[in-house]
Amino acid sequence: MGLFQRTAAELPETRPEQLAEIERLTSANRERRDRERERRLVALRHAAGVRALGTGAGAPDYPEPDVAALGPAGRLPGIAGADVTPELLRAGILRDGCLLVRGLVDRERALALAAGIDAAFAERGRRRPGDGLYEEFEPEPGFDVQSVRPWIEEGGGVLAVDSPKLMFQMLELFGQAGITRLVEGYLGEEPLLSAHKTTLRKAEPEVGGAWHQDGAFMGEVRALNLWLSLSRCGDAAPGLDLVPRRLDEIVVGHVEILDVAATRAKVEAAAGPAGIERPVFEPGDALFFDEMFLHQTGADPSMPHPRFAVESWFFGASAFPADYAPVAVGP
Repeated sequence: MGLFQRTAAELPETRPEQLAEIERLTSANRERRDRERERRLVALRHAAGVRALGTGAGAPDYPEPDVAALGPAGRLPGIAGADVTPELLRAGILRDGCLLVRGLVDRERALALAAGIDAAFAERGRRRPGDGLYEEFEPEPGFDVQSVRPWIEEGGGVLAVDSPKLMFQMLELFGQAGITRLVEGYLGEEPLLSAHKTTLRKAEPEVGGAWHQDGAFMGEVRALNLWLSLSRCGDAAPGLDLVPRRLDEIVVGHVEILDVAATRAKVEAAAGPAGIERPVFEPGDALFFDEMFLHQTGADPSMPHPRFAVESWFFGASAFPADYAPVAVGP
């Protein structure tokens, strides 16, 4: 029995009790960081996430899109973090496929999280216990996380649940920036993170991306992705190539991404006159999008630096992917 399985065996059984303990331990950890407490918080959040599945009230409504606040169509507008609302977020996704947000989180906090990710990669590379920055998470029976780790690592990522210390830091960042509240307002219900698709990233310039829409392999979901930049990227480090328009169908299938030439032709056709964009991000800038958004990592081997980022997929409890391990965000 692994570390997290032993911890889970000692957790409160009911969700209200689990949420109450999350709140208590989070408050205590703000006062003094503690490795065992952060481990327990990951296990508690997973247990509370599992018990939230299927509790949503039918199909919640998305907010009414605030098209006027979005501004005229053209190049992607850079919305100030303080101005983002669920309604504006909905308008951006329906028109441009995404919403580009400048300064969503504090720059210095973003850089501090990037430094932690770099240390977590180093700890994983040593393949032995270190400072609590890399400890593989073991979910409840029925959820397979182990099988995704090799390709997450190959693509330049560490699962957030595999770093209790950084998981705590990340969720604190989300709460301070009002992200959790914003996502709940957009989804119309309690948001849950996915252990499989919430990733701390260090993208090296020589590791290329592949055009994709995550909806090609998620099934029917109610989703919102927050891609948060923790370093300057898009010029001196890998960024994101994106098609800035709403797509209502899958353009690039899960298998088709292997055919680079055919995929590129489909992407260019989907982009139309607007073309493909590669924005430059500063630490703390973000991109919100859903499962229909067409994008890839925009890398070039000549870039001198790696890019640090967080990719966090939120799902409504009423439509959570069956194969993913849920993680409660609140309270």
